[in-house]
Amino acid sequence: MIKEQIQQLSKNIYNDVVANRRHLHSHPELSFQETETSAFIAGKLDDLGLEYQRMADNGLVALIKGEKPSGNVVALRADMDALPITEANEVPYKSQNTGVMHACGHDAHTSSLLGTAKILTDLKSQFGGTIKLIFQPAEEKLPGGASLMIKEGVLENPKPQAILGQHVMPLIDAGKVGFRSGKYMASTDELYVTVHGKGGHGAQPQQNIDPVIITAHMLTALQQIVSRFADPKSPSVLSFGKVIANGATNVIPNEVYLEGTFRTMDEAWRSDAHIKMKKMAKGLVESMGGTVDFNIVRGYPFLVNEPKLTASTRGHAEEYLGKENVLDLDIWMAAEDFAYFSQAADSCFYRLGTRNESRGITSSVHTPTFDVEETALELSTGLMAYLAIKQLGN
Repeated sequence: MIKEQIQQLSKNIYNDVVANRRHLHSHPELSFQETETSAFIAGKLDDLGLEYQRMADNGLVALIKGEKPSGNVVALRADMDALPITEANEVPYKSQNTGVMHACGHDAHTSSLLGTAKILTDLKSQFGGTIKLIFQPAEEKLPGGASLMIKEGVLENPKPQAILGQHVMPLIDAGKVGFRSGKYMASTDELYVTVHGKGGHGAQPQQNIDPVIITAHMLTALQQIVSRFADPKSPSVLSFGKVIANGATNVIPNEVYLEGTFRTMDEAWRSDAHIKMKKMAKGLVESMGGTVDFNIVRGYPFLVNEPKLTASTRGHAEEYLGKENVLDLDIWMAAEDFAYFSQAADSCFYRLGTRNESRGITSSVHTPTFDVEETALELSTGLMAYLAIKQLGN
């Protein structure tokens, strides 16, 4: 009975959810700058008659209390920030903020949670317990809005027994969702490295300490951190995406600057790898006559889906969508600051399919051509409402 009601309500509000998503997509804001986005969400919560609290500057937290007896609490999370990308899509809702784009689907997450809030508000006479709505800023930038909201008490007063989050997935067709129990997404650390040498004329290498050659050796050697020190059963990734030497055909520079990332799913190994990287880089660079500054900015922890919660949530998703529309996910070495929630409370972070090959909606997240199949928004709003009510024990 409740499933059919939710499905009908999600149909009824679909056009509003799409309109909200398109508004947000047209007006993206970067991490820690989501003032207009926050104001838009606040206005929608006001329309629903929901009181809310501000956290981490632009974050919002609201409660929906069911009218039947129950002391259980479930939290639902959506992120709201955009990325520094210039949109290439020619669509009516194209970003109006040059150089800023919702290229990771946070507009879909926020509009979906607003839709879910509408459904749950309409149905509060039919369930017991409390649903906490978390609209989180700054997922894309360290230290991450989740960590700030947790520090400010988002998981207290009341304390949720479970927290659910959903994220778009362009690899999965719209109409389907994906789950993985246990470790799912990687920790992420940012690496900032400068190799110092002595520059000079490229025709007189004997007078120089060439930081370019030193850096080449260092980059190759550092891959042993993953290939020879990491446990092969525990995935690790070490990648450098920026290398700036800034010399010329006949000019050896004084230094080379690098930026990279290290990711894994084991906190003890993560800390050990930091020590090994610094030690290896220092020893190799100094043996070749240079010096190195090796700075590691510790980022998000790994994300883990609590097995019992994930199993029950997946079962409820199968009830709502049918088993054929609920898929298994593999480990994903990208990072998400929902990981902070997963380290602090029983959590389930699942994927919402948004792919539609017939319409050319296939681009990866974090690209200028990313978009979502908007029919997925009917599923996203109804499913999260159903999952929340079922997790409350109704």
